[in-house]
Amino acid sequence: MDAVVGLLDGVRARGAFVLRMSLDPPWSMRIQDEAPLVLICQTHGSAAIVGEHSDTEWLGAGDVALTRGTQHYVVADDPATEPTIVIHPGQRCTTLSGEDLHFEMSLGVRTWGNSPTGASRSIVCAYEGRSEVSARLLDALPAVLVLHAGEWDTPLVDLLADEAGRDGRGQEAYLDRLLDLLLISVLRTWFDRAHNAPPWWHAEHDPVVGPALRLIYNNPAHPWTVANLAAAVGCSRAMFARRFTDLIGEPPIAFLTGWRLALAADLLRSSDATIAAVAKQVGYSTPFALSSAFKRAYGVSPNAHRATSA
Repeated sequence: MDAVVGLLDGVRARGAFVLRMSLDPPWSMRIQDEAPLVLICQTHGSAAIVGEHSDTEWLGAGDVALTRGTQHYVVADDPATEPTIVIHPGQRCTTLSGEDLHFEMSLGVRTWGNSPTGASRSIVCAYEGRSEVSARLLDALPAVLVLHAGEWDTPLVDLLADEAGRDGRGQEAYLDRLLDLLLISVLRTWFDRAHNAPPWWHAEHDPVVGPALRLIYNNPAHPWTVANLAAAVGCSRAMFARRFTDLIGEPPIAFLTGWRLALAADLLRSSDATIAAVAKQVGYSTPFALSSAFKRAYGVSPNAHRATSA
C-alpha cells in the first residue's frame, strides 16, 4: 500500500458518483455536497469554479479540476451568474427553495442538465467516503486544483467522457476503475511538480525511508521498533531515525502510531469488528491499549467514534 492507494481505499468507502452534465447558459450551481473529493473533467466549452475562500478558476475543454470538501463553491458559466441550483450531500439536486430537480433535468444514462447538446459539458465524479487514512493526502491538496489540458498528456479524460453515458454490462465497475486511474494520474502529475508535494510524498521514493514506509503500511500489526525497522532496511538505528524524521517530519514511532490509529478509526467506521479485533489488526496488544492511544489522538473513545460515524 502507498499513500494514493490509502486515499482510494478511504474515499471509496461509499463508492463514487459519476455524472455527465450538459448545460446551455446561463447556468450556475452552488455545490454544498460535503464530498471529500470531487473530480471535474471539462469536455466541451468552459466553466468557472468560484470558491468561498479561494480564487476563481476557469476550466476549458480538456481541463481537469479536483475540489476538496473543505468549502462550498459555485460552478457556473460565468462568475457573475447567480446560482439557481443547489447540489446537496448524496448528490441531491434542488432549486434554491428546495424543489427536487432530479427528474426534471435528467437527460438519459448518467446525464443531467438543461440541454442534450449543451455549450458546456463535463463529467463530474464525487468520492463520498470519509477516511482518516485519506486525510494525510487530502490535507496536502489545495481547496481547488486545476490541471489544464496543455499541461499534461492523458487519454483518460476522453475515454471517461466516452464511457460515462454508456450502460453496458459491468459499466459501473469499468467507470470506477477509469475514474481511479484518472485520479491517480492527476495526483501524480500535480505532486511531481516542484513545490506541490509534501515531504512524505518524496520520502516514499527514498531508498531507506521508502521501504520502511511500505513495511509500516503493509504490516501495521507487526511489533515494529526503530531498531527492527532500521535492520529491515539495512542501516543503523541512529541513521534511520534521523533520516526518517528529516524526510517525514516526525519520528518513526510517532508516524507508526498515527498510521495505526487512522486504520483503527476507519475500521471502526466501516466494520462491526470488536474493539479487541480492531486492536489486534492494527498492532495493539489489548483493547485498553488501543482505547488509551485512540482517546489521546482523537479526543473520544473508539466506541464513541463508532457511534458518531454511524
